[in-house]
Amino acid sequence: MQTAVARELSLNAGEVIQALFKEHHGALLQAAYQITGNASQAEDALQTVFVRILKLSSSLEGIGRSYLKRAAINAALDIVRSRKISQTVSLEAVGDRLNERSAGPDQLYSASELRRWLRDAVSRLSPTAAEIFALRFFHDLSNSEIAELLGTSPGTVAVTLHRTRIRLQNEMESFYGEES
Repeated sequence: MQTAVARELSLNAGEVIQALFKEHHGALLQAAYQITGNASQAEDALQTVFVRILKLSSSLEGIGRSYLKRAAINAALDIVRSRKISQTVSLEAVGDRLNERSAGPDQLYSASELRRWLRDAVSRLSPTAAEIFALRFFHDLSNSEIAELLGTSPGTVAVTLHRTRIRLQNEMESFYGEES
């Protein structure tokens, strides 16, 4: 049986969670969508984040924007990994192959193929490397901002990004052959 104090704590936690949702759901949905490339799956990621927060309702003090964004990115990465999706996502930072403004049908297909490949490749990275890569290239955060968000040093972020780029570049060269 739930005590009056527990009910009050639960009610207050519910109000806090509701306020967090109202304030941050748009940005979190966008962050998740940039990873999944699918609105329904981004909503699933957002739901996962708030269900997890609901389970933590006794310790809501440390939950802020950066925590929520990391949680949304990680939930979206979990979805990509578990479902092995092959949808598209906007990745302006990938380069000329994705420049669709003046692209012909063959280039559009190639860009779409590259997006699918990149999403799949990111899903195979370690959770930390995938999160750092997503924050840097999907959310355009600086190494310093990522380091602060993850509680690590900018040097660690830079090394992780360097190793991740080399790995992805090698995988891309294997995928495209000598074309890259």
